[in-house]
Amino acid sequence: MREECGIFGIFNNGNGSKKDTSIDVAKLTYFGLYALQHRGQESAGIAVSDGENILVYKDLGLVSEVFNEEKLSILQGNCAVGHVRYSAKGKDLWKSSQPLINEHKGKTFVLAHNGSLMNSDELKAKITQETNLSRSTTNTEIMGSLIAERAEEDIEDAIKSVAAQLKGAFSLIIMTNKKLIGLRDRCGFRPLSLGKLKDSYLFASETSAFNLIGAEFIREVEPGEMIVIDRNGLKSFRILPSRKGAFCVFEFVYLARPDSDIYGENVAFSRQKMGQRLAQEHPVEADLVMPVPDSGRYTAIGYAYQSGIPYGEGLLRNHYIGRTFIQPVQSIREGSVKIKLSPIKKILEGKRVILVDDSIVRGTTSKKLIKLLKEAGAREVHLRISSPPVMWPCFYGIDTPNKKDLWAANHSLEETRKWLGADSLGHVSIKGLCSIFDKIPADNFCLACFDGKYPI
Repeated sequence: MREECGIFGIFNNGNGSKKDTSIDVAKLTYFGLYALQHRGQESAGIAVSDGENILVYKDLGLVSEVFNEEKLSILQGNCAVGHVRYSAKGKDLWKSSQPLINEHKGKTFVLAHNGSLMNSDELKAKITQETNLSRSTTNTEIMGSLIAERAEEDIEDAIKSVAAQLKGAFSLIIMTNKKLIGLRDRCGFRPLSLGKLKDSYLFASETSAFNLIGAEFIREVEPGEMIVIDRNGLKSFRILPSRKGAFCVFEFVYLARPDSDIYGENVAFSRQKMGQRLAQEHPVEADLVMPVPDSGRYTAIGYAYQSGIPYGEGLLRNHYIGRTFIQPVQSIREGSVKIKLSPIKKILEGKRVILVDDSIVRGTTSKKLIKLLKEAGAREVHLRISSPPVMWPCFYGIDTPNKKDLWAANHSLEETRKWLGADSLGHVSIKGLCSIFDKIPADNFCLACFDGKYPI
């Protein structure tokens, strides 16, 4: 399971009417996106406004591949929006990269989106019918086209009208030549935070982006809230009726960076508590607790602490693999997981191992890993998962297979254990997962991928 987008925005208000020249909004956006790279690795883009004109540069690739000093030096202004993206449904087309540019009442605006709409077909049909536009294929294009064709003179009013028509998950950053606007859907599925650096205000999908550039976290953008930033400062509007929250719990399980904070809960610390709960629910005699790097690390630390079993790392991850398209030769094709993860035999030999991972989706990677560990000398492999079984697809901005391809939706726990080759298998329970949070009530999470109870 992977997140489909990360978004970042900054408005340099400076002192009075002049921008703070010590703040380079393009470079700060670059580093903000760098901190959000885990949320999207197929395209990256930055748009900058100088108060009159908007310039956009985007391309396929990682942030460090798309941008360099020369390109960033061209992007001059006092306001910027950035985006990193995973392609939807296997399409990594350049035209779907963001931010997307459009016009409202003859004035340019750009839009960066994280989430997924459930009524996109209905909205697209409306655009085609009312404006004779048929180019809109992505959720972001649809929203941009809807805003562009609104009759309201003020773009803020146009955004409010369009937001009321959207059904699903959306965290948005919109930039005009003079304003930066951030908003979230009424359920708050996808994260969006507000920060400050000197006199500049910022938006980011995760607080890890603020940490990297030395910005101060202020608060979360609330579900149904729109925040407008311009030379006059910051204004907040409740544009959608509030309802019970439905924040994606998978942000804590896997998606978010460990150094991010969400609603007052640190991600790394939350994962340690997941591991402790997992050890309480599924204890087993073993010699070593080890993670699937890197997502299982903090959970494995928590499991080891609670169980008293030593923590160790028996798998080495290759961090320099990049996004290669070269197919492995026949001698390693069957064990292609070795390209990313290599077993350390001296640590594994003769050991009863507890392997901790975040989820089982299709199950193929887990199966290969267990085989790899046993071939390296592990006597037993007990698999522990820090999420409940993933039995339902996500429609709110996470790339998941159809239900027919989700292993847990079609097999019992014992069938799964046997197929994986694990000596035992244990998932944290839904109740157990929700219980580890101090500041977020259980009914404020979206748990649809576990229980099929879709908030919308």
